[in-house]
Amino acid sequence: MGNNYFDPIGLHVDPGTTVRFELAAGAHSATAYENRIPADASAFDSGTISSGAFEYTFEEPGTYDYYCIPHKSVGMVGRIVVGSPGGPAETSPIPNGDVPESDAIVEQGAIEYGTNTGGDGSSDGGMMGHGMGSGPGMVNGRNGGWFGGLPFVGGALGMLGLVGGLLYWALGRGDAPAESDDSAMETLKRRYARGEIDEVEFQRRRERLVQNQEN
Repeated sequence: MGNNYFDPIGLHVDPGTTVRFELAAGAHSATAYENRIPADASAFDSGTISSGAFEYTFEEPGTYDYYCIPHKSVGMVGRIVVGSPGGPAETSPIPNGDVPESDAIVEQGAIEYGTNTGGDGSSDGGMMGHGMGSGPGMVNGRNGGWFGGLPFVGGALGMLGLVGGLLYWALGRGDAPAESDDSAMETLKRRYARGEIDEVEFQRRRERLVQNQEN
């Protein structure tokens, strides 16, 4: 259980296996959808906990979908397949967020939050923690709202930052006069703007230059 996600988001176990839901951050629950577990299974519910862990022994074969009570609305859901897939969870999309396909879970054994499921697509993790994303191979096939778009947005912002940095560097070089009388202070400021020196080093050198000028 992390920050609004379960990790792994998909897990395959044999009947009779006890699964331990450990809390890594925040306050979360592991709560089964009563209508998305095998017919003969009992619905587990840890209640919202802020420390420790919750254990449940999965006896009945089939597919179990579960969620976090406080973070269901942001897609904190998970899936456990006991033995082989089956039951109500296989007949309709999970209502909050996305989980990996059961066949992919069985094939891989465990699917981490945010990992690619292979040919079927990607899943978004499994501990109690962050919001769920989606991709091909997720049960719902939705794009997961802005949570699912975070990796793309992060990549785009990273590229913009890189391009902006290169432009700033190029403009800085263009602004730098070719004459040899360029002051040490201007050189220092350009090196700081280009990221060649950090804030602490910039301030140290700047103070030294100011002192030299005063002397």
